[in-house]
Amino acid sequence: MSAVPANRNGRPTPFRLGLAALLVTLILDQASKLGLYFGTDLVLTQPWRVAPFADFLVVWNRGVSYGMFQQEGSLGRWVLVAVSCLAAIALSVWMRRAESRLLGLALGLVAGGAIGNAIDRAAYGAVFDFVHLHWGGWSWYVFNVADAAIVAGVIGLILDSLWPAPRRTGSER
Repeated sequence: MSAVPANRNGRPTPFRLGLAALLVTLILDQASKLGLYFGTDLVLTQPWRVAPFADFLVVWNRGVSYGMFQQEGSLGRWVLVAVSCLAAIALSVWMRRAESRLLGLALGLVAGGAIGNAIDRAAYGAVFDFVHLHWGGWSWYVFNVADAAIVAGVIGLILDSLWPAPRRTGSER
């Protein structure tokens, strides 16, 4: 039996694929954050070089993407938690109505990332970011698994919008 139930064609439905993506994203995101923060001495010994182009280090992001809209107070924190939760609910409703597996997958990635970062913000007041990519003089923002899933999901949304929807016959409707 497959982990993601399938439709009559043996393929996962868009919603179930999206739900699986949401859950996998959430589990990987929280496991990586909890494991690094509580299970290692990264905070005391950072940065950790994991590749010539990547380090692990601790950054607490009190804003949104790329550190924009930094929130120092309690009100801003809870507004961002509420916005993330509302976005995840709206994306899940959209995911339920998705007709393509790519759309379902993309929405699940974004919703899972939003929930993962909302959990951090609710629990700690900020999002725990830890991956820093760089090369030579070039440096990218520090991010986490949830952020990477959100970016991958947005790319999936763009690709889904560019591909024409498959035509259905009357018996498929």
